[in-house]
Amino acid sequence: MPVVSWPARRTARADPESAAARGSPSHVSEPQSSAFRRAILALAGGPCDDRIVQLAAELGRTSHAEFVGVHVVEVGWSMPLDADIAARSEEAQQILDHAELTAEGLKAKLEPVLLQARTVGSALVDEATEREADLLVVGLPYRKRFGGEFVIGSTIPYVLKHAPCEVWVVREPMPAEPSELATAAKGGKEQR
Repeated sequence: MPVVSWPARRTARADPESAAARGSPSHVSEPQSSAFRRAILALAGGPCDDRIVQLAAELGRTSHAEFVGVHVVEVGWSMPLDADIAARSEEAQQILDHAELTAEGLKAKLEPVLLQARTVGSALVDEATEREADLLVVGLPYRKRFGGEFVIGSTIPYVLKHAPCEVWVVREPMPAEPSELATAAKGGKEQR
């Protein structure tokens, strides 16, 4: 499960002899502990949600961290920000309920929060700031544009740039190649 943490942490130790020769410090400090006390988990209703909840619950267990599961419903610019989102609230509630059940299965408590905003990134950053979170976890579905270029979207770059805390990006695994899928469906090995 690929996880990207922002800001990046240095884990390599410098060789004292080569560091001195370069005029560099002879000691590289240990990375900070990954313990956190309050984490905002961005829930989009996709396959990354379970991974996000599981990862945060397992790593936050030792520090008895608080978890806030946030689902953001984007409101188009043509509608007022306080427009009724009743039509989408059932889907949003299912996303939050599923995350709560997943957390309960892992012996963790998750507070569900439904937000309505113009953009997901700014809503997540505002929530992390308001709650004084020290971790914000977002999911990244594996998507490609026509032509094969990997797409990251606009939410994650915004969060990485503006979040007041550490950010983890959890990308879903790459889908299997079409030939691997066909082989798996047949239940046999591919002949070459």
